[in-house]
Formats: sequence, C-alpha cells, structure tokens
Amino acid sequence: MSKTTETIINLPRMSREKINITLIGETPLIVHRFAEKSKREMLEKQTKSAQKGKAAKNPEADFEASIYRMADGSHGFPAVAFKAAAVTACTSLAGITKVAARQAFHVSGQQSIRQGAFSAAITTEELVQVHCPAPTMREDMVRVGMGTSDIRYRAQYWPWAVDLIVEFNPLAMSAEQVLNLFNTAGFACGVGEWRPERDGSNGRFRVAEASDDALLIQIQKAG
Repeated sequence: MSKTTETIINLPRMSREKINITLIGETPLIVHRFAEKSKREMLEKQTKSAQKGKAAKNPEADFEASIYRMADGSHGFPAVAFKAAAVTACTSLAGITKVAARQAFHVSGQQSIRQGAFSAAITTEELVQVHCPAPTMREDMVRVGMGTSDIRYRAQYWPWAVDLIVEFNPLAMSAEQVLNLFNTAGFACGVGEWRPERDGSNGRFRVAEASDDALLIQIQKAG
C-alpha cells in the first residue's frame, strides 16, 4: 500500500495599499456615453417589438445623452477607463505585462445605478467625478460603417482633472511604479473619444505634482 504524504504550503498574506492620484488633463476630454435611446432601440429590434420610425436628430438631446452623471448629478467618467489606459500603457514599459497589470491594481469609483433598456433591469457603472467648467458641445463627423458618415454631438471638458483612488498589490507593484504607469498612460493612451490610442490627440493627462496646486484650484473654481 502506498503512503500518502501531506505537503504544507505557506501562502504569504496578501497586503493591499491605496494611493490617491490626481490627474490633470493636457488635452480636452470628449465623452460619449451609450445613449439610453439607442439601447431601447436595440432591445426593440432584438425582441421583435414594433419599432418606431427614426426620430429627427436633436443636437441638444444627443449632447446631454453623451454625459456621464454621478449620483448627485455632477459630471463623471468611468473609472475603468483609467485602468484600461494604464494596462494598455504596459506595452510601452519593460518588465510588466498587461495580464500582470490587470491583477496588480484597481481604480475605485462611485457606483451609478440607472434603469436599463428593459424596465425590470438596472445597469450600473463606477464613475469618478470630473472637475471642470461646464462642458461645451462638440460637432464632429464620424464614420459609421459601409462608407457612410454621421454628425455626432458630444460633450467636451476643458480644462479638467480627476481624483483617483488606486488600490494595488505592493508585492507586484510599488507606488512609484503606479504613478509612472499612469503618467505613461496619459501620454500614450489617454481616455475618452479620439484619444491617442485611437489615432487622436484628445483625453491626454498627467499625474499632478505639488507645483500644480494653483492650477487645480483654478479648475475647481471654474466648475
């Protein structure tokens, strides 16, 4: 009869640390939240419901629909977008892969709950507040496939700043590496529409420094 041996595995206790990071926009932030009207139209098509004719374009309604709103009505932006930018930025740095970065840190936000396209469902997303003056309306021509174009009306923030709470595993990444990663992300990837990652120049940012205090106060007062 063979003997069964027991192996004891000692797992080091995982420690988690948090760091507060303020990001300052270097180019305008263009936002485009998926419109509730578009989701309802998609649901009606998929459920074979009676579909209404296409409504006339309403620039003001499209502009308002593009904005992310916090629970208190203030302006927000998806927290996950900043994590995605930082993870993508790993391709510009040596020593860390995108898979390792996804597991090494998280960006926290405030949960926003809205009714879904189906009345019995809800949709949630974590947002971080955008410190900024009132957004302006942008008018852009975009390609929508099959060689056709459309006019889009979206919100643009300028100047802007956000405060992030980043929780990270210090065994996988140091606080200095976290800051460097977000600085690289702001330069190489950006967030929002027409960002560097998508062949644009908008949505670039950098990590704020002590010398930026006066600028941050100015941005917050403008908002």
